[in-house]
Amino acid sequence: MSDVELVKKMLRAVLQSSKHGVAMTRLQGDYRALTGEIIPYRQFGHGSLESFLHSLPGVVRLERSSAGEVMCFAGVCEETAHIAQLVARQKNVKKSGCSKLLNFQMRAKSSSLFSHNGNMHKQKYRQCIYWSHIIFCNNPEAKGTAILAFCRGNQGDANFWVGLKKIITAALRFLSGCTNFVSSLFLLFSQTECDVCCVVSSAQQKPVNSADVEVVQGRVKQLLQKYCSGVWLSKIPQLYRIMFQEELHMHKELATWTHICTVRKLKYTNTSNVLEDLSLLADACMVEYPMPDNRKRAILYALPCQVQTQPRPRPPPLVLPYTGNPHVPPLIIPTTDFLSVLVMEVSSTDNIVLRFVGEGYSKALEVLEEAMLQFYNTVGAGLCLLSPKIGQLVAAAIEDDAVLRAQVHLILEDTVKVYCVDHGFFEVVSRKKILQLRDQFLTLPFQATTCQLAGLEPFSTDGVVLKTLESLAVGRTLLVEIVEREDTPAIVLYDTSENEDVNVNAVCLKALQDKSMENPLQVNSVYTNVCVTNVCSDGSIYCQLPSRGQAKLKDIMDKIEAHFISQLTWELLVSKPFCGKVCLAKYKGKWARAEIINLHGSQVLDILFLDLGLPASLEVSELREIPPIFLKELITIPPQAIKCILEELNADGSVWPPEAVLWLRETVLNKVPSCMKIVKLDETRTVHIYLFTGNGAQDLQSSVNRQLASCPFWQRDIHFSKITRVSEPILPEAGDSPYTALALSNGLTLPPQLDLPGVGQNMDVFVSVACHPGHFVLQLWQDLYKLVVLMGEMILFYNKQEVTQINIQKNNVYAAKIDNNWHRVLVKGVLTNGLVSVYELDYGKYELINYSQLQPLIDEFRQLPFQGISAQLAGVNQGFWVEEASMVFRNHVEKKPLVAQIESFEEGDWPWERKISVYLVDTTHEDNDIWIHNIMVEFLDEINRAA
Repeated sequence: MSDVELVKKMLRAVLQSSKHGVAMTRLQGDYRALTGEIIPYRQFGHGSLESFLHSLPGVVRLERSSAGEVMCFAGVCEETAHIAQLVARQKNVKKSGCSKLLNFQMRAKSSSLFSHNGNMHKQKYRQCIYWSHIIFCNNPEAKGTAILAFCRGNQGDANFWVGLKKIITAALRFLSGCTNFVSSLFLLFSQTECDVCCVVSSAQQKPVNSADVEVVQGRVKQLLQKYCSGVWLSKIPQLYRIMFQEELHMHKELATWTHICTVRKLKYTNTSNVLEDLSLLADACMVEYPMPDNRKRAILYALPCQVQTQPRPRPPPLVLPYTGNPHVPPLIIPTTDFLSVLVMEVSSTDNIVLRFVGEGYSKALEVLEEAMLQFYNTVGAGLCLLSPKIGQLVAAAIEDDAVLRAQVHLILEDTVKVYCVDHGFFEVVSRKKILQLRDQFLTLPFQATTCQLAGLEPFSTDGVVLKTLESLAVGRTLLVEIVEREDTPAIVLYDTSENEDVNVNAVCLKALQDKSMENPLQVNSVYTNVCVTNVCSDGSIYCQLPSRGQAKLKDIMDKIEAHFISQLTWELLVSKPFCGKVCLAKYKGKWARAEIINLHGSQVLDILFLDLGLPASLEVSELREIPPIFLKELITIPPQAIKCILEELNADGSVWPPEAVLWLRETVLNKVPSCMKIVKLDETRTVHIYLFTGNGAQDLQSSVNRQLASCPFWQRDIHFSKITRVSEPILPEAGDSPYTALALSNGLTLPPQLDLPGVGQNMDVFVSVACHPGHFVLQLWQDLYKLVVLMGEMILFYNKQEVTQINIQKNNVYAAKIDNNWHRVLVKGVLTNGLVSVYELDYGKYELINYSQLQPLIDEFRQLPFQGISAQLAGVNQGFWVEEASMVFRNHVEKKPLVAQIESFEEGDWPWERKISVYLVDTTHEDNDIWIHNIMVEFLDEINRAA
């Protein structure tokens, strides 16, 4: 065979490896990868490769692509037609695995190249020398590439084996760049002809057809929808493999799929530029500047998901549109988060009709309706509306002593159905009682408005929920918390008429619970396989009992875990937290049901793990919404944690000694299944029990109750004797700085002194406490955000700490838990009943708390200066202040931002003993500034004149 024929065969092999053609610019490289040589076109008298290819029309077919590139395709060759048919059959095999060749008359039993079955075919093979044809084919089902070499000849055996070695070497060289090396190599023989076929299979990705491309594009689109914030291009193959368990071999073509995605090349010559302009991060996070005058300090928050699977339903408007009506100003929602409302009608939790109570609302309406009654009983008595129209605003004489603003909704023969726009109810009245509504009575906005109950959207029309809501809310004045300020606000209702506030939203949600999923509790019954999940500081414990609800809860929570593994959890971030909301939080690495019980600002909150009875404090970003597909099923399961009291031990709710709490936790908390015997159920369904470790016999002497009662530290007198009671303050010795004695007494330093402006200068302040003009407490307005951050960090730190016993000393600084917040306090005195008098160093309040609420104030929380500044009002004579004067002063300054002008300083030995004299100015009025000392002087003069 001449050299030109050999080049043709090898060239045909290269071109047949790609049905989509080979670019001419890449042809030399592919040819060299197969043969180890370049195409010797100059040897055959051609000046260029393209000229040589044009001379081989039976081998190469040249075409120009849409991009203008010259592509080379394999020409038709009759000599290899049967091989092409063989390859076509191979591609139609619908079976995964390595590439296979079909319909051969005989196959050697050994697949090894160097192992042969005796001398059966040796005489024929000695006549072969060259491999006359090489074909590359792909099997879509096998996801691999097969190289087939076909040989025919009549030469001696030595040349045959030389040719065999040459073609196998070339095939292996071609496959050396594949990700997975050769997976199989075997020989196929023919009985009728001196033919040999060598097949080399590899895991190299096949060129895909258009259908495969569409599948991949659809999967890439699905992947990008999951990661909607974008993905680094280099990470797409890895994510594709994880998501679809297949390799992505065409990721380099993503840039050309502009109908699927957009590939952007990010260039940052100086990454510090991003820190100069944080607005560049607006699509990735929320940026908050706590100090508006310092753009170098910012807080970045995770971006909450604002996309809702379904838009919030909008209730129909209360007032029908009618072009003939005069303009009425819209109702402005009060700016305060908590205010009183009168609930008038409930059709669903998404359509609650109410009106606000207070100045500018209910009181303004009372004045308006009194004026209307007087007007229509005198001057306007004859202003009857003879032909009312639907939608028209009218004055309706509902009763003899009430004329209300209304809108016509239905006209009957002698009566008219009207909607009272200020009270939210319909009334049918006689035509004679429909009066013209004068413009002078349209200056006040219509008072009836609609709201939605937050957290009850999926159950808006549930009969149980509506029945509960009507019994708790309709016709009653309640406290409302506004969660979302939209056209239809989302609210939380509270009933404050009892000793403890009742969250109406939470009660409605609990009404959905299926009581059959609880374990029925009976007195004198014994329960085994009990798990103690929490031990509280007052000795009460929370237990889980086997029940149908617990089994169902475990099943649903396992599904939620699997759901969150396959989905992005940030899509379910809680964007609007509120008290009573049920959501998910992590406990020991797994998601658990949690109810929000308290909010500390916008980022820190307290939760209760419903099925553990365990309180915790965490950041809002750690919460997740319950996936909608599991919400209704999960809400029906009652909380699985039951509150229990250990019988024979104190049950008065007082705090236990820390040693007793620690002993109980070490004994029963999350230990092997326990056993309990119920001895009493009180009115609040609190369970009084005897607790036993293990599921064995229930001898009362072996109960945890009796074991704890016999411990020496259970005697409360022993515990209280450990509290140091100091009747006199600790005074520094001569030569000590004002901070030395206190710092040495507890081994920690005090914060630095708070920097204040000089005499005669102004500062923005907030009055946290106001007793009278002779004593009130200020806070620097510009530093309030620092205190909020500090208290949030203290909540997260101390609420995760175990109960520790400390040696409480008077005049020392501690951290104290007061009203679910942690404060920096100074101990003023210790009482014999275990109560401690403390002074809040940042707010200026005095409190009486239990000694167990005190913890050491660690150094991290001693860096910020104490924010409370004791002050007295300048410009007035100091002395005894009567209660009336104190009340006037408090009403003008307490809990208000003001401007303070420093008149003098009075330093003390301790930071909290410093006192300043200031003038206070209220600058919130547009017309003029109000000096508080002038108000007090005028008030005192009036009192003196009256006396």
